[in-house]
Amino acid sequence: MGGILVCVSGPSGVGKTTVCKRLAQRLDALLSVSITTRPRRSHEVDGRDYWFISRKEFERRLEQGAVIEHAQVYGGHYYGTPAEPVIEALAAGRVVILEIEINGTIQVKRRFPDMVGVYLTAPTTEEQRSRLVGRAADSPAAVAERLSKAEQEMGQARACRAYQYFVVNQDVEKTVLELERIVQEKQRA
Repeated sequence: MGGILVCVSGPSGVGKTTVCKRLAQRLDALLSVSITTRPRRSHEVDGRDYWFISRKEFERRLEQGAVIEHAQVYGGHYYGTPAEPVIEALAAGRVVILEIEINGTIQVKRRFPDMVGVYLTAPTTEEQRSRLVGRAADSPAAVAERLSKAEQEMGQARACRAYQYFVVNQDVEKTVLELERIVQEKQRA
């Protein structure tokens, strides 16, 4: 039996990382670690947070088709999903979880049409604001920008047709159980 590929997206502050980590534990799934060309921050661990590689190495992997999806972001840094661990885990019948942006999910959908797309949202804009402020990682202007971007992203997520499920993350444990149910349903199909 082949594995199941699950792409989880959503705007900043909806709890994607927490949900994905807990879902991976519950399902004994592979939570893919992205590669990036940006410098490693002092608190980050290579191979846990990201795989930090050179721009030349990233571009070599792109040319070889060894990256499932990628994006080039601010400052010209690349981010992407390495293909080999994902393909190996799927071939072994495992569930693979990618926590990626909408454009990445669209790229994955082209390559893996049977993938499961899940878009997470916060219960309300005020709850999302509270979560962003609680992280203490952004200035008030950055929080406002992230909230504005979230509304645009929701429209893009619905329009792109890469997501079969839109899940409100009111309670992390209930959200994880909902995603587990979705995966189990897909496994039975």
